[in-house]
Amino acid sequence: MASYTHDNKHLSLNQRKIIQTGIENRCCKVDIAKTIGKDATTVAKEIKKHRQFKPRNTFNNTNICVWFASCPSKCKNGKCSNYLEPKCSKRDRSPGACNKCPNIPRCRLDKYFYYATIAQKQYEKDLVDFREGFNLTVGERKQLAAILKPLLDQGQSLYQIFSAHPEIKQSMKTIYNYIDAGLFKEDGIDYFSLKEKVQRKERYKKNQLKKRRDPVNYYDHKYEDFLKFIDENPSIPITQMDSVYNDKSGPYIQTIMMENTSIMIGFIHPNNNSDETSHNLDVLEERLGYILFRMIFPLFITDRGPEFEKINLFESNTKTGETRLSIFYCDPNQPQQKPKVENNHNYVRDIIPNGLDISKLTQEDIDLMFSHINSTPRKKYNGRTPIEMLKFLYENEYDSIMKAFNLTEVKRDEVILKPYLLKNLCKNK
Repeated sequence: MASYTHDNKHLSLNQRKIIQTGIENRCCKVDIAKTIGKDATTVAKEIKKHRQFKPRNTFNNTNICVWFASCPSKCKNGKCSNYLEPKCSKRDRSPGACNKCPNIPRCRLDKYFYYATIAQKQYEKDLVDFREGFNLTVGERKQLAAILKPLLDQGQSLYQIFSAHPEIKQSMKTIYNYIDAGLFKEDGIDYFSLKEKVQRKERYKKNQLKKRRDPVNYYDHKYEDFLKFIDENPSIPITQMDSVYNDKSGPYIQTIMMENTSIMIGFIHPNNNSDETSHNLDVLEERLGYILFRMIFPLFITDRGPEFEKINLFESNTKTGETRLSIFYCDPNQPQQKPKVENNHNYVRDIIPNGLDISKLTQEDIDLMFSHINSTPRKKYNGRTPIEMLKFLYENEYDSIMKAFNLTEVKRDEVILKPYLLKNLCKNK
């Protein structure tokens, strides 16, 4: 007696023609399998995978529920909770298709037909897809590219795209590997489509001439004092402050970042001195009010740049003289002591790379840039954006803070982290 097992060999066109003939002769799957020397499950999977669906004609026959004759409501849309379509053992069990079924002229059910030539073409197409070396068909690749391409062109990261598109089933590492291997090249996506790394700052040259500044007394405001302060006040919100510029002659962008939400805002100003940067805090305090300002910004840490050196201008309101915050300074040449604002500058550099002229940027441009940055999801917040975190932590004050910061929430798929976001950016000639 012959034994028909899974021999791991693909079906040929002739074997598929035998399957079609068997269906047309109303043979069961077991008999068809014996004829071609295959296991019955192989034949069953082949028919189910490659049979063609033909919907029934619903004209004047929209409801074929088995209970229709006795149903008092006579529902015609098929949405009744008791709705049940008739079954067909020949269609649903064996042989599994309707080829040359004698009941076709009067059958009111959906139908399936198996054709050997169509099945062979589908098999050959799938074979090409699977042999490309990726667990992805051509159709799936094009669907992925349709999602990835426009958002990558807007400067979004893969993490940002994944957080807004749960329908992507592959892992982020898998997509990285696909892009690196050139799978999406014909769709216009390659390695350079991914977010570029921030360029390193130019190293300080010892032979540069620079006028010495008078030494600043940082007594009680050093980094060691900062650590002691937060040890005594562990729940106090911390704000990190820094500056970004593309030319040492200005203009400069003062960046202020709330650690607990990663919200970052900025002010553009022409001169790099404490009078201008502290004035921006005066503006914020006026917009927020003393109480809300003190609740959000009780503690600052920054570097020892000339734009932050006048301690009293930051700690006290210049008009009233009231103390509004405590400020501390990192150790010399230790930017890692305020790492979050430094890392968040990566987003700024995506939009304003080194080498671009920012002299024509306005405060409205800066507010627009930070609206997009703050609408970017973060992995550390499980896909929430800084603006969503702000709303979560400061629900009652959210509207007032957003208005004071001149921020607007941007939809995830509309976030742009590329220079073309700012129309006033110019390339240096």
